[in-house]
Formats: sequence, C-alpha cells, structure tokens
Amino acid sequence: MTRISPHYKRVILKLSGEALQGSQSHGIDHSILLSIARQVKEVRGLGVEIALVLGGGNIFRGQENSASKGLGMDRSVADYMGMLATVINGMALQDVLEKMHMPTRVMTAIEMERIAEPYIRRRAIRHLEKGRVVIFVAGTGNPYFTTDTAAALRAMEINADALLKATKVDGVYSADPMKVKNAKKFDRLQYIDVLKKRLKVMDSTAISLCMDNKLPIVVFNINRQGNIKRVVMGKRVGTIVG
Repeated sequence: MTRISPHYKRVILKLSGEALQGSQSHGIDHSILLSIARQVKEVRGLGVEIALVLGGGNIFRGQENSASKGLGMDRSVADYMGMLATVINGMALQDVLEKMHMPTRVMTAIEMERIAEPYIRRRAIRHLEKGRVVIFVAGTGNPYFTTDTAAALRAMEINADALLKATKVDGVYSADPMKVKNAKKFDRLQYIDVLKKRLKVMDSTAISLCMDNKLPIVVFNINRQGNIKRVVMGKRVGTIVG
C-alpha cells in the first residue's frame, strides 16, 4: 500500500491564548492542551517538522491594558507582560507534550536561561531536523508586535512551508459567525483581499509579511480532532490565504 506523503513538511502552528483557555473565562484548560498535544503527536508521526507560536491572551493582553486604551499602563510595559504570559503557556504545553514522550524545546525571544533556550535561528532549525517539537515564546521580544507577527517572522526564519492559524471557527468569514447568522465563509483568499476587507485573520503586519514572502496561511478550527493532520496532508480544511 502506497503511503501518501504530507503536503507540508515543516509548519508553524499559531495558537492564541484564548484557544488554550477553552470555555473558561481565563487561564489554561488542561483538556485543550491534551487535545492539541495528541494532534501534534499525530502529525509528528507522519514525519512533519512542527513548531508552535503561542499567544498569552488567556493570562494577560498587552494592548487591552495599555495607556492607549485609557487604562494608564505604558504600552511597552503591558506588551512585555503579555510576552511573559506566553512563556507560561509554552511551559504548560511543553509539560503535556513531554508526558506524551515527545522531545521538545521552548525557545524564547527574551532570555531566561533557567526555563527556556534563547531563540537562535540555526539551533531552532537543528531541533526540528532532529524531530523535536519547538515552542516559540515571548513573541518577537519587542513591544508593539503581536504574536501573529512573531509567527509569520519565525515561519520565514525556519523556512516553513505554511503557517497554520488555529482558531475556534472553521475558517475565515465575512463577519463573526458567532454573531452574524448569514456570515459568508471563504474557502480561498488572496492576501490583498484580507487587507482590503480588514478580515480578522491575523494583524496587517503579519499578513503583509506572509504576502511579501509568499507564505501560505491556513486558518482552521483547532477544536475538531484531527484537523492539523488534515491540513498538513493537503486536504481542504478551513480557509487558505495565499
């Protein structure tokens, strides 16, 4: 029997902090971590090299707590606090992955050598080549840049074949499908359409970076078990931007 090869051999999976909190109002839902870990293990078993970029919104959102929102906190301070929240999420996911016997490395844009490796591009690529799951945390290490932009940047740096954007819905819609009954789902989109229509896929900096470097983005529902495998095998899942 002929084995079908994965469509994407090396991918970045972008997970928001909100995805990790599940139905809770904040924090980390352990059942969600287990579900994600099982899917990562399934994909890794196909020989796919996978790295993850995590958000921190389930713990702290820099933009929402900054002075620009009238809450008095300096934007840079708020963003650094958000970066530290991503480290907490990364450590939690690492613990679950390793309990499933997957070798992992947490790599951080802000040095904290006791709990994570500093991000070094060549070392990250070497980890992937050796079959390790790499978890990128602390965003880009700079305020004013989102973890979406960090995901796009890391994807370019490690020469990923695609950026997988995990969400709570099954693709990109013309409006929020949770609020608008007749919202239209898109199967395919051009980068420029996302920017022009201001669709909430990723922030404009991340979309522009992917557009300039012709990196496909696949937006899909992380809560449906097996979806990561379906995406890397090239099956039609969610929305493809590119």
